[in-house]
Amino acid sequence: MAKKKVVSLEGAVKTDAGLTYKGVVMAPVVEKCEGCERVAEVEGEKFCPTYAQPEKKWAHGVCNFATHVRAEMDKGGKVKVNPLKASKRAARGR
Repeated sequence: MAKKKVVSLEGAVKTDAGLTYKGVVMAPVVEKCEGCERVAEVEGEKFCPTYAQPEKKWAHGVCNFATHVRAEMDKGGKVKVNPLKASKRAARGR
C-alpha cells in the first residue's frame, strides 16, 4: 500500500509578487503539474511546495519531482554507455 503524503503550505503569505513561504517567492504551477500529488492549493491558486518555480523545472523535459509522470527511455530505446568504458571493454574483448 502506498502512503499518500499530505503537503501543506502552512504559514504562507499572499503578496503582490506571489506566494511567500519561508522567505521564498513561489510561482503558481503550470499545466504540466496538474495531477501531481505534491500540488497544494492556497487561496484558490495551486502551488508546488517542493519547487518554487515549476515552469523552470519542466523546461528541460520531465520534472523529477512529478508523481504523475514516469521517466521514459532514450529516443532509440538504448541505455547510454560511457564511451571510455565501452572502449576499455572492447579492448579486453568483452
